Amino acid sequence: MDKRFQVFVSSTFKDLEDERQEVMHALLELDCMPAGMELFPAANETQWNLIKKVIDDCDYYVLILAGRYGSISPEGLSYTEMEYRYALSINKPTIAFIHRDPGKIIAAKTETTDEGKVKLAEFRTLVEKRLCKQWDTPQELGSVVSRSLIQLIKSNPGVGWVRANELADREATMELLQLRRRVEELQSELARARTSAPKGAEGLAQGDESHSLRFSFKAKGPGEYRSVTWSSSFSPTWDELFSVAAPLMINEAPEEAIKVALDAMVEEENAERLRENKKLERHALHEFSLHQEDFQTVKVQLRALGLIAKSEKARSVKDSGTYWTLTPYGDEVMTRLRAIRSNQAEELADEEIKEGEE
Repeated sequence: MDKRFQVFVSSTFKDLEDERQEVMHALLELDCMPAGMELFPAANETQWNLIKKVIDDCDYYVLILAGRYGSISPEGLSYTEMEYRYALSINKPTIAFIHRDPGKIIAAKTETTDEGKVKLAEFRTLVEKRLCKQWDTPQELGSVVSRSLIQLIKSNPGVGWVRANELADREATMELLQLRRRVEELQSELARARTSAPKGAEGLAQGDESHSLRFSFKAKGPGEYRSVTWSSSFSPTWDELFSVAAPLMINEAPEEAIKVALDAMVEEENAERLRENKKLERHALHEFSLHQEDFQTVKVQLRALGLIAKSEKARSVKDSGTYWTLTPYGDEVMTRLRAIRSNQAEELADEEIKEGEE
């Protein structure tokens, strides 16, 4: 849709006719619609309300300041300064262009009274505190306005205006509104999914609850030529199991990699304990492996708890593997389990434990 932006050009009038003409040409070349004091050459209190309405309707506000302060309103400010202050008060994207060397401006285009000179100096000081550019000639002003407005439009995109025949019809507008509401609903559902388990998960084993898992391993004693397969079991918590597997699935992980990670956990948690058995105390233990049936149980449970989901990424025909990824809720739980707590938090937790023991 082809947008056109409306720009309010504010300045004194008779002393800046050539400059305003250059600015108008620059705006028209950018397909912008200029508006300003040409519409209100004799400003008064009644027209001031209309001027404010036009500024409201514009997308951008441009100030040109040279050697004149301008006509004074009943409030004691020039209408040009009132326009500038009003644009700032409504947060209209604003840019000012001030003459680089006011001393070079011919006398006929400068303030003749001391009061006017003081007010102009104060106004210039106010303008220089915000975004402004400098210029010397009308031609330079037109060029500076063109470049500056392009940058302003990029950094502060306006609402703009479009031709009536380019607007969506009523039916299309209603459909867009319905789609927008649906997007908002889905965003709310996603936000809830990030912080809560799925419905029905409250009745499932999870968190600090332990679960017995079987595993096998091989043992080879001194002087023996063959390893013997043994079986045992241990009871990790569901949080411990998920904490081991979750980092692999931040993006996604093949099922085999998850099994390898859990097998490594089995060895880490049980190797030393098993060596305390007199039958195995001098044996080399290796090839720890969670029983396949129990691995499937772990996988199903984590899925039922809403922590993991099967990856839906498209793959080549040759890749027949199963891949798993974290759900938004699983990502939140993993962060809580694996994030490193500060020393202060750990000290407070230790103090709470001691108090409980006392």
